[in-house]
Amino acid sequence: MYNTIYRILKRDVKLKVHEILAEYNVTAKQISRDQNIPYTTIQSVLKRPVSKWTVGTLTAIATELDLGVEELITLLDEKEPLTPFIKWVGGKRQLLRWINVLKPASFNQYYEPFLGGGAVFLNLTPEVATINDFNAELVNVWQIVKKYPSELMDVLAIHQNNNSKEYYLDIRSADRDGRIEKMTRVERAARFIYMNKTGFNGLWRVNRAGQNNVPYGRYKNPNICDDRIFSVSDYLNEGNVTILNGDYKKAVESAKQHDFVYFDPPYIPVNITSSFTAYTESDFGLVQQQELRNTFIELNHRGVYVMLSNSDVPLIEKLYGGYDGINIHKVNARRSINADATKRGVVGEVIITNY
Repeated sequence: MYNTIYRILKRDVKLKVHEILAEYNVTAKQISRDQNIPYTTIQSVLKRPVSKWTVGTLTAIATELDLGVEELITLLDEKEPLTPFIKWVGGKRQLLRWINVLKPASFNQYYEPFLGGGAVFLNLTPEVATINDFNAELVNVWQIVKKYPSELMDVLAIHQNNNSKEYYLDIRSADRDGRIEKMTRVERAARFIYMNKTGFNGLWRVNRAGQNNVPYGRYKNPNICDDRIFSVSDYLNEGNVTILNGDYKKAVESAKQHDFVYFDPPYIPVNITSSFTAYTESDFGLVQQQELRNTFIELNHRGVYVMLSNSDVPLIEKLYGGYDGINIHKVNARRSINADATKRGVVGEVIITNY
């Protein structure tokens, strides 16, 4: 194993160490504390090319990310063709390695009824796909990215040039004073992306009145004009991709044998004190989780390949256990949903499959 590590370290692996740490919600201070390495040493190491790291450093960082050393090297060296252009709580970057292992070897049409930031969809880049979300503002973003990426970037440039706490709060209040109703679809999409990139912790949260209430995030250099918008737009136009806004059940009505459906629903809270962050005005409680289970079983009977991710909680076994051919795979992922940084970290998740 160590011969492999040394061989890889000799290569000039140039990457996004800081991007990976950010996506896993890991800081230099955490690595220093958890791996018992002086903070100044970690700071120095993270400024060097990966090819200059020691095996010990590589192992320590991999351990902190809950990865194997070679898995970390793969992340550092991989060239992902497409990645999300927005931040999304519950995004699937940390689960992609498991999803890629557990996905069907081949399938026909792809369906993702709870799209969110689209990390899995963009990672798979299926030729034929139906994507859906109940959040109308989010779906509008995807539609505008597909049809009007240049116009979208022009408006985002205005937001980037004016970005400040006062400006953010003014843009946020557009759903309170009626201005949002007068915006074009491009302007609404740009508002969504701007607030997503500059709001606290990448949240998109609305109250019962449908008004965004996320505070300003105070990021130093938020990537508001994200060039990935053009790459995603190209893919959406080159492929046969249908974008829907509505109920997840309708989104998968046409799924048939050998199609692949990936469900990434609002997760079941991990304890009684947690509350689910609503991205739309609608809640997704126990009844909705039971209805989703029923949809999963119905698709299974149709011969559709089905995958679903959720929290690793006892309710999952009650919902999905006991069915022939249904497999519950337990995995770990690092999450940053909690506003209290001390309560973020590795959490148990499940990936459920019917194949």
